[in-house]
Amino acid sequence: MLVIGIAGGSGSGKTTVVNAIVSQLKDRVVVIPQDSYYKDSSHLPLEERQQINFDHPDAIDFELLSSQLADLKLGKSVEQPVYSYITCSRSKEETITVNPADVIIIEGILVFTCKELRDQMDIKLFVDADDDDRLMRVMARDIIERGKTVETVIERYTKTVKPMYLQFIEPSKRYADIIIPQGGHNKVAIDVISATIEKYLGKKGSNSAE
Repeated sequence: MLVIGIAGGSGSGKTTVVNAIVSQLKDRVVVIPQDSYYKDSSHLPLEERQQINFDHPDAIDFELLSSQLADLKLGKSVEQPVYSYITCSRSKEETITVNPADVIIIEGILVFTCKELRDQMDIKLFVDADDDDRLMRVMARDIIERGKTVETVIERYTKTVKPMYLQFIEPSKRYADIIIPQGGHNKVAIDVISATIEKYLGKKGSNSAE
């Protein structure tokens, strides 16, 4: 099993990189998004939930994420939480069953900030992009997918997204084995990474055959 960590700022193009890898590996890969592991805040009033700083490591249930990744590496299936950005809470009834696969991708802005999680990764990729490009993508995503207003998105970017990027996410770049510039538009880098993964899987297959 190969565990790949993919980090980078909000709107850097992580999802594009993940999708490119998944499209080549098909059912041999499973993706574990950090966003599913935000701590449950259903016990708080909605107004307080909406003020949560989602770009701070304390917002993530790294203990559960690390534990479930360890189980997957042991060949066990896990029940991944379902988190809603609309209600800022974790579903009480619904989970997603995740089965082990040849390749596991752990993706999220803060996945390199947790040492326990980093230590379980075989390859660490940091997706880099210009601040202006990231802001435009964040605005488009939050307005379309999360129902936010332009004013709300800009305020959040100024107060939390950018400061947290500078404090936690950008410094975590030093843990990366590979830095992908130009975000998800860097086709050459994505092709090289995909080829490396396929080479690893090919070696694993030939060893198994022996």
